[in-house]
Order: sequence, then C-alpha cells, then structure tokens
Amino acid sequence: MRIVCDSHIPFIVEAIRNAWPHVDICPLKPEEIDADAVRNADVLVARTRTKVKEALLSGSAVKLVCTATIGFDHIDAAYCKSHHIRWTSCPGCNAQAVCDYLEEALNELNACGTIGIVGVGHVGSLVAQMAERKGLKVLLNDPPKHVGVALETIAAKADIITFHTPLDASTYHLCDASFLSLCKPNALIINAARGGVVDEQALLRSGHPYIIDTWENEPDIDPAVLQHARFATMHIAGYSVQGKRNASQMCLDEIAATFGLNHIDISKSPYLAQEKGDSAPGWISRISTQLKANPTAFETLRKAYPLREE
Repeated sequence: MRIVCDSHIPFIVEAIRNAWPHVDICPLKPEEIDADAVRNADVLVARTRTKVKEALLSGSAVKLVCTATIGFDHIDAAYCKSHHIRWTSCPGCNAQAVCDYLEEALNELNACGTIGIVGVGHVGSLVAQMAERKGLKVLLNDPPKHVGVALETIAAKADIITFHTPLDASTYHLCDASFLSLCKPNALIINAARGGVVDEQALLRSGHPYIIDTWENEPDIDPAVLQHARFATMHIAGYSVQGKRNASQMCLDEIAATFGLNHIDISKSPYLAQEKGDSAPGWISRISTQLKANPTAFETLRKAYPLREE
C-alpha cells in the first residue's frame, strides 16, 4: 500500500511510519504532487494547494483522497464519484483557530456594535458565541440551515460582516458590488472563509474597510487589494497546532477505516516546531505588516508561518 502525502501536513508521516511499517508513505512538496507521483498511490493526502482533478488522477491507482482542510473546492467531486474514488475533507478541524483569529481582529480594531455572520457552521457558530461574550449584537444568516435573517438584513444593520461559508456556485462572489451597495458605509467586511466568496475588486472599489485572510487567485494576490486592507494575512487564520492535529487525525481515521488498518492516536504527538507562533496581542497587525512589505512572498510566508497554540 502506498500513500502520497503533502509534506507540509504535520504528524501524519511520522505517525504512519511508527504504526503502519508495511505502508509506503511518500511525503512530497505540493509542487511535486503530479500525475506521475500519484500514479501508483492508493491514497493521496493533500491540502488546498493541490488541485485534485482529472489531470492529476487520470490513470492513477488512487482509491481515497483526504484533504487535511475544511475547504474542498480544489477537489473535482464529480470526477471522483464517476471513477469510484472516495474523498473526504476535515470539517471543523480548525474552527476554533479561525474563531480566535476573528476575536483577535475585533480586539485589535476595538470593534463594537452589530456583527453579521454569514455561514453558521462549525466556524460561524463559534464566532457567534465569541461575539456574544464580547457584548456584540449578533445577526446570523445561513439559508441552507434555515438559520437567521436575510442577507439584505445583514447588509442593512451590521457594522461588521464576516463570511464563513464554503465556496461553491451558490457562494461565489456572495459579497459582490450589489451586496456592498446595501451595507452601511463604514461596515467592516471580513473574509476568512474561502477566496472567491468575496469579490475583491468590488470590495476595493466600495471603500469599505476590510480584512482578508483567504484570497482570490492565491498565492498571486492583487497588490492593490492587499495594500488597502486594514489587515491582510496569508491564509493562516486556521493555522494552530490543535487545528492541524485535528485535521491529521481525521485523515488517519479515514485511511484506517477504508483499508482496515489499526487506529492511530496522535493526540499527544509533539509538534516539533523550532519556534512557537506569535499569539501575543497585536499578532494579526504584525503579520499584516510583514505581508504588505513583501507582497510577492505570500506562499513563502505562509509555508514559514509557525503554528499558534490555541
């Protein structure tokens, strides 16, 4: 049995080598994961940087794809289904880390008033609880879950609007010029969900203050959108030790269940980082300053980002 795994995913390679010695585990950089690399693999463990589509999977032996992420728009689900390839994501794995990011952003801006939360899943639910603890008035919007008020009500009443939806046909550019025209003039827009949920060019033209962690066209982000952001970070809102451990555990559980392997528990596995991530007050501002000073280094900074402790 052969597993190809993105080498930036922590815990998995060491855990498999210790617990499943008969399994051939092949860690590769994202740019090394191509059709030749996965041709003889039974399992692919990837992140959003790997486009799991026909060009990658065609002619391969892959039976299971695990993405160690909440988002899964980088996976061609229709192709996988038609070729009997099972795929899974890790919903909720880093929800607390993203919520912590939102709380830090609100603290750094001394934000108050009414917050509109669009998408009330794993992350949005935690954000709502956090916002209530902080004394903000909370408005929710999640039509698929039959939760909350209309999107137009969020636009009209919220001082802060944060998006926590997946990216699909129904949410692409959910925050567009039309939506922004309905918002309060100084409403703060936050996207820590998926790049593409917010139309960044419309956001830039609108004059609204905004915070972006997840971008369209990552890692080739728009320099004007970057420079005009109140805070701009390189898709690291969910980057915590606990979040990464959760994702890796969910992937290992799926592999074990699919192939009848013994369970691996990585709950106490040490994270061997050379340094701990910055979590002192003001950390989002510091990261934002670093990214704005190095606008072409998005991917380099993201790869080098030390995981935070929750």
